[in-house]
Amino acid sequence: MRTARLTLHPAFTVGRVSPRLFGSFVEHLGRCVYTGIFEPGHPTADAAGLRRDVLALVRELGVTAVRYPGGNFVSGYRWEDSVGPVENRPRRLDLAWRSTETNRFGLAEYIRFVRELGPGAEPMMALNLGTRGVAETLQLQEYANHPGGTALSDLRAAHGDKDPYRIRLWCLGNEMDGPWQTGHKTAAEYGRLAAETARAMRQFDPGVELVACGSSGRSMPTFAEWEATVLAETYDLVDYISLHAYYEPLDGDIGSFLASATDMESFIEGVVATCDHIGARLKSRKRINLSFDEWNVWYMSRWQQQTATPEDWPEAPPLLEDTYSVTDAVVVGSLLIALLRHADRVTIACLAQLVNVIAPIRTEPGGPAWRQTTFFPFAQASRHGRGEVLDVRVDSPAYDTARYGETDLLYATAVRADDGTVTVFAVNRSRTEPLPIEATLGGLGLTTVVEHSALADTDPGACNTRDDPERVAPHQVHGTTVSGGRLTAELEPLSWNVIRLA
Repeated sequence: MRTARLTLHPAFTVGRVSPRLFGSFVEHLGRCVYTGIFEPGHPTADAAGLRRDVLALVRELGVTAVRYPGGNFVSGYRWEDSVGPVENRPRRLDLAWRSTETNRFGLAEYIRFVRELGPGAEPMMALNLGTRGVAETLQLQEYANHPGGTALSDLRAAHGDKDPYRIRLWCLGNEMDGPWQTGHKTAAEYGRLAAETARAMRQFDPGVELVACGSSGRSMPTFAEWEATVLAETYDLVDYISLHAYYEPLDGDIGSFLASATDMESFIEGVVATCDHIGARLKSRKRINLSFDEWNVWYMSRWQQQTATPEDWPEAPPLLEDTYSVTDAVVVGSLLIALLRHADRVTIACLAQLVNVIAPIRTEPGGPAWRQTTFFPFAQASRHGRGEVLDVRVDSPAYDTARYGETDLLYATAVRADDGTVTVFAVNRSRTEPLPIEATLGGLGLTTVVEHSALADTDPGACNTRDDPERVAPHQVHGTTVSGGRLTAELEPLSWNVIRLA
């Protein structure tokens, strides 16, 4: 196969990586919370009911921002149900996922979970703008963030948390363009409500960071028009607009599935263009950044084919528990590359979700927790993808896809850390052939291959399970060299690669 070539130079960069690019998402959906991150009575549970085995894996994953409590769930969420003594919290019907919410895990438990992850993690709180509005938002903001001396801040202290939660990052609703959303609104209706809410929140705290709802998918019929209408109302009041995207192989088309990042990049670039158009129209010097706060591989068609609807409103039923293969992990790696390639504008991103529900971590109630194949690209990107993204130029052999036309076999980016080391993240999309690569490293002063790690397998459907939790893991690749300012390597078929250089 023809050699793929890359050019890297320190003078040509995309932007600095925001730590928030490695966020995740915890929703009251299925077993993400209950028997996922929270299971009182589990052998590893701490005094607060948090599973310590899961906490250890989440720390290893390198999660930063944690978006909560939804998702579709938030559009029926009553925050006051989730605070105070657990025995006094009401049980409620969750219309989004047709379940019963016990509220045993609530706001204080969420904040405790985020704090347990360490100083690198922060809360990202979603607000109910489906069935509620400005008044309830301000009540939650006062309860969570005011130091004391008012009814709601003193109530928080009475509930056991004297210190404020200091939530800085807030989502103004969730997927409000979607007819499936409780309280679905038109763009004009939502834009007006989001602006009113943002304005009121800034009266309380001018330093809050706010995410407006963008389209819930690029395929929505109102895509771009929705963003334009919402931003015309909110441009000077918000900091980000959201994007959501999920990918799966449709009709067995693995070739197009492996090229999913092509669609993600087009989605990002379309939203950026809309943001900048509205900014220009308003003659504003402000720049709206992007919060890609839901993204993943999700076998949505399988879920939609499960026609049985529970009639008994179960508690935390197993939902959307996809088991991920090597192929899925390579796609997740390519989506991470797409986000890094747009780090100048995508400054928040949340892998949806964190545990059990289309997640990199799976658990058994009362039993073990384990890493899915998709765990590894995220963990490696979070660990080694900090610094300045280089504007990598690629000349690659290509292949034809049904959905995206001709697509490069090599998909790659590189991040230069503050100490001058460089990490190349690369995917070989060929399912049958290894891909030789050469990278010109002009001006970077790199002389050594610290490590070349690859996630690949002779069985592209291989996955990790409870019975075989370590079937798939990255392995070391030998023979990768740097000489005379040139990197030479060979990428295994259908592989995610991390090449660290010093």
